Amino acid sequence: MTITKLSSRELNQDIGRAKRAAKLGPVIITDRGKPAHVLLSFEEYERLIGPRRSLLEALYMPGMEDIELDLDRPKSTSSHRFPDFGAD
Repeated sequence: MTITKLSSRELNQDIGRAKRAAKLGPVIITDRGKPAHVLLSFEEYERLIGPRRSLLEALYMPGMEDIELDLDRPKSTSSHRFPDFGAD
């Protein structure tokens, strides 16, 4: 893996160079000599974040199957009322 450093000015002048470099490894983009951003290929980004999960999968924690949660919403302090669509 090759790590490339480019200043913001260099990036603006030659974005193609930065994109080619990102295929070989991360590109560190500096502002006033200090690292500010990292450019990665999309494949490397996906590898870093791992597989995508559904919200349910993300909230699931092993060992929590028997725990009950109180998910009642707090009482609203708003004067806005919603219509009652209940059957009469």
